[in-house]
Amino acid sequence: MPRKVSFRRRCGEKVGRPIHPNAGIAAAYARKLKVLVDEMAASFQYFIKAAWRKNEPAMAQDATPAADLQRMIDRLAQRWRDRFDEGAEEMAAFFAKASAARSDAALRKILRDAGFSVKFKLTAEVRDVMRASVEQNVQLIKSIPEQYLTDVQGAVMRSVQAGRDLGSLVTELRQKHGVARRRAEFIALDQNNKNTAAIQRARQTGLGIEEGIWLHSGGGREPRPTHVANSGKRFSIAEGWYDSDPRVRRRIMPGELPRCRCVWRPVVAGFS
Repeated sequence: MPRKVSFRRRCGEKVGRPIHPNAGIAAAYARKLKVLVDEMAASFQYFIKAAWRKNEPAMAQDATPAADLQRMIDRLAQRWRDRFDEGAEEMAAFFAKASAARSDAALRKILRDAGFSVKFKLTAEVRDVMRASVEQNVQLIKSIPEQYLTDVQGAVMRSVQAGRDLGSLVTELRQKHGVARRRAEFIALDQNNKNTAAIQRARQTGLGIEEGIWLHSGGGREPRPTHVANSGKRFSIAEGWYDSDPRVRRRIMPGELPRCRCVWRPVVAGFS
C-alpha cells in the first residue's frame, strides 16, 4: 500500500494532482523495440542452427567450424546493427513526441482545474529536453543489438570449445533472447519515467511553478528508503531534491533514477 502523506498548504496556493508517466506510451515503445528484438533473435537462431548442422564441430581443436560460425555471426551482426540504426531515430522521435504530448495534456488539465488556461508553446527548454531524449534513446536502442550480439557470440564459441550439442546451444540462445526482450522493456519504462519528469520540469518552471510535493510510488519490491522518507515533502522543481543515499548523493527529480516511479504534485501559487 502507498504510504499516506500529508503536507501543509500555504495561504493562496493550490496543489495539483501528480502527473504519472503514461503506461500506454511505454507499452507501445516496448512493443516496437521487442518486434525488432524478436526478428533479430529468430534470424540468429535460424542461421546458427543451419550452420551448425552443416558443419557440426566435432571437437574443440577443430578450428574450421568455429571460423565458419564466426564469419556467419559477423555478417548477421552487421545486418542487424544496420536494421536497428535505421529504426532508432524514428522510434526515439515517436516516443519523445508522444510522451511530451500526453504529459502536456495532463498538466493543462491540472492547471485548468486550478483556474488557469494555458496554451503551451515549444519553448527552447522543452525543445532541448526532447532533443536530449531522442539522442539518449537512439543510443539505448543501438545498445540492444550490441549487447545481444556479444552474448550470442560468447554462447556459440563456448559451445564449440566445450563440445556441447546443438540443443544446449539453442537453449542458451533462447535465454539471451529473453535478456534482450527484458532490456527493451526496461528501456521503454525507464525512459518514459525520465522523459515525463524532464518535460514536466521544463514546463512547470517555465510557467513559474517553483515547488513540488514529492510522492513515493509505493510500488517496487525494494523501495528506496530515502524516497519513502521524503514522500509528502516540498522540494524545488528547478533544483531538484538532494538524495542522501550513499549510492546517489546528488540532486534528482522523481522518476529520474532507474526503476524509480516517484512523482510530484505541482504547487501552484498566486491564489487568494
